[in-house]
Amino acid sequence: MAEKSVVTLGVTLEALVEAKKYTTLRDILVTMNALDIASLFEDVPEEKLPLLFRLLPKELAAETFVEMEPDAQELLIRGFSDNELKEVVDELYVDDAVDIVEEMPANVVKRILKQADPEMRKMINEILKYPDDSAGSIMTTEYVSLRPHMTAEEAIKRIRRTGVDKETIYTCYVTESNRKLVGMISLRTLLLCEDDDVMSDVMETNVISVNTLEDQESVVQMLAKYDWSAMPVVDQENRLVGIVTIDDAIDVLQEETTEDFEKLAGMTPTDKPYLRTGVGETWKSRIPWLLVLMFSATVTSMVLTGFEESLAACSALIAFIPMLTGTGGNSGTQSSVAVIRALSLGEVEFSDILRVIWKEIRVGVLCGITLACCNFAKLILIDRMLLGNAGVTTPVATVICMTMVFTVLCAKSVGCLLPLLAEKIHLDPAVMASPFISTVVDVTTLLIYFQVARVILHI
Repeated sequence: MAEKSVVTLGVTLEALVEAKKYTTLRDILVTMNALDIASLFEDVPEEKLPLLFRLLPKELAAETFVEMEPDAQELLIRGFSDNELKEVVDELYVDDAVDIVEEMPANVVKRILKQADPEMRKMINEILKYPDDSAGSIMTTEYVSLRPHMTAEEAIKRIRRTGVDKETIYTCYVTESNRKLVGMISLRTLLLCEDDDVMSDVMETNVISVNTLEDQESVVQMLAKYDWSAMPVVDQENRLVGIVTIDDAIDVLQEETTEDFEKLAGMTPTDKPYLRTGVGETWKSRIPWLLVLMFSATVTSMVLTGFEESLAACSALIAFIPMLTGTGGNSGTQSSVAVIRALSLGEVEFSDILRVIWKEIRVGVLCGITLACCNFAKLILIDRMLLGNAGVTTPVATVICMTMVFTVLCAKSVGCLLPLLAEKIHLDPAVMASPFISTVVDVTTLLIYFQVARVILHI
């Protein structure tokens, strides 16, 4: 129903534009959420987008601008007069302005900074100095700062006076004259205080903060852990320089999750939406991994070539290679995904490697034995008796099932070990995911398979 409503609204707006009923258009748009307007604008022809955008009130226009795709933002900026651009920039929060600047070409950035007031320009430049993916790069410098000697009445007056330009007023930070962070207090606590209560007496002094160079994923984890709406960011001298709000944390979480999914699938991460990514860009992001995996798969071919005589002596073994390698790959992927998730959530670290391996070995033994028993029954009852496959003898079934046990055990161990090693050498554990692990496990599975066959079948 919601999708139909959006489509119907889009058609309605298009008809109003054609009829030049701009007052009606404005009346409809001002009732909508900025995110919904931005989604609606995605389907608007480029030549009509500036017209519709100019119908929005100043504050709603700025909120909508933040939610739009970079291509649409750039289109609007190029069409803005200096005065229009200044109106939009003045309504932006610093962190939103930084996000926009990072996406724009140099000539557009120059225009944005030129129209920003000196204080905004200074804050944008300060945030841009921090490394990508750090707490400093995603923070905002617009927070409510109180003093330890203030009374609750004075603090509330300060919030009323300065809070309109702050990203959040629900958590306030108490700093000394040198901006050193000494405490924090919620707006709820302030409202319930007596007017003459002093901040130093009612504030929370055990403040948990993050450094400007802290990885952004760690910040997101801490916000989730403590269930906060904002996290204070301090420099090396514990001076408060900004805060990371929950909306920025959600954006980081979405970006990191998307990036991990792409790496899990063997693709180079991209920050563009799927339908807005060109065929050439998509090809570039996928082909390097496909080439690496293709050439790594030649190792599997080399192993098969090395055991040609064994395969010729017992051709029945050939039919079960895909099943064994597939089961091994699936088993390794299960372990790797579980460990990668645990690493991303901070549940395990490299020092837990022995505990993780020991757990996966035990799980591997149980899974391997279960799969082997079920497979043995299937081989004898269905392949041999029901389908009449004379090549599936009891010794051959034993080889297949013993290989299954060792393969699952090995795959579980490799699957949990590689992400931990990647984390240790400061690589993204997601790189060691499904495609890479499957290649390693395929080779290992074949080596195990033919060694077991040699021992049992003497080939």
